[in-house]
Amino acid sequence: MARIIDRRFDSKHKSTVNRQRFMRRFKQQIRKAVSEAIHGRSIRDLDNGEKISIPARDLSEPILHQGRGGIWEQVFSGNDQFSAGDLIRRPSGGDGGGGGQGEAGNEGEHEDAFVFQLSREEFLDLFFEDLELPRLIRTQLACITDLKTRRAGFTSDGVPTNINVVRSLRGALGRRLALGSPYNARLRELQRELDDALEEDGEDAAAVVALRDQIGRVRAKIDNIPFIDSFDLRYNNRIRVPQPTTQAVMFCLMDVSGSMDENRKATAKRFFMLLHLFLTRTYEHIEVVFIRHHTVAQETDEDEFFHSRESGGTVVSSALVLMRDIIRERYANGQWNIYGAQASDGDNWQNDCAVSRDLLAQDILPACQYFAYIEITDADAQNLWQEYETVRASRSNFAMQRIQSPADIYPVFRELFKKSLS
Repeated sequence: MARIIDRRFDSKHKSTVNRQRFMRRFKQQIRKAVSEAIHGRSIRDLDNGEKISIPARDLSEPILHQGRGGIWEQVFSGNDQFSAGDLIRRPSGGDGGGGGQGEAGNEGEHEDAFVFQLSREEFLDLFFEDLELPRLIRTQLACITDLKTRRAGFTSDGVPTNINVVRSLRGALGRRLALGSPYNARLRELQRELDDALEEDGEDAAAVVALRDQIGRVRAKIDNIPFIDSFDLRYNNRIRVPQPTTQAVMFCLMDVSGSMDENRKATAKRFFMLLHLFLTRTYEHIEVVFIRHHTVAQETDEDEFFHSRESGGTVVSSALVLMRDIIRERYANGQWNIYGAQASDGDNWQNDCAVSRDLLAQDILPACQYFAYIEITDADAQNLWQEYETVRASRSNFAMQRIQSPADIYPVFRELFKKSLS
């Protein structure tokens, strides 16, 4: 059997289509490998690619081969044992035998894996694929206009890719009927005169010859009408119309009080780093408001939110009051999906817990699509958690989770922002 091996160098991006086809075909295996790889990396390494392994058995495909049954002929090269008509003993065992060398072992099971390198973009797409902001709704048109292309009839100008074949042929047919109608009427009239002349004068009469010549000229004029002309062409007309856009704002509230030691602050920062990466990558029209608090709350930029070392006592209500005031000042027009995520160790000034609970239940949650509280502690539930539990029982847009160690960040994040089945 002849084998042809193409050793030409691949051009740039030549394998892109095959790579995308491979990823679509084995998406479940790749997603599972990504999920397993996530547990072995830190937040700092999240925004990188990943080398994943897929078991070879998951890539196996059915093949067709010739069975050993029946009567069949085979040509052996270099035959020095058999002549024509000799019977050859059927090989023992299955379809083939192993030719491995060395001694066999009595333990373990192994199968080679297929190693596949995911780029940064591919890895993050798969990681965030099944996550979303809960209860995201379409809002009214605001300062950010989302334009959508829509069909709007036909036009006589356009590019070849937008040609409407049916409409163009319909116009060409109408034009041919309109231009050819006088000629067809004249042709019918001449045909009647020719029939009469044939009955009266015969086949060779001068009048018959003249009529046939006129009929030929009329038919030529009909045939000269173009099948389709440039002004017959019609193109699909598309216009851009404004559509309701999904505008969202996420409030990130982080406790930086003295009870939040460096490990807990690092865990909270990692959670918010993951949340910020998810929001900015998944949603185009979204704003993020960063609020740090101890005894007082302060709105900060991204850099100060993650790197400032300011600390103090704990008054959680200060952050909720600031969030409420910002909502009323900037986002109270009904055109925004409002979300909140609060991270704290739950250790709050005792007299402030009830105040924080009332602020959350009466001012924050009615304005929010979704609010998540994350308590970072390896001890028992703190006083803030206990107060918030009374709110969770009556509010479907409020969720609570606990993070005891950095290993819990991924599971908690995915639980809070997993896609709804509805």
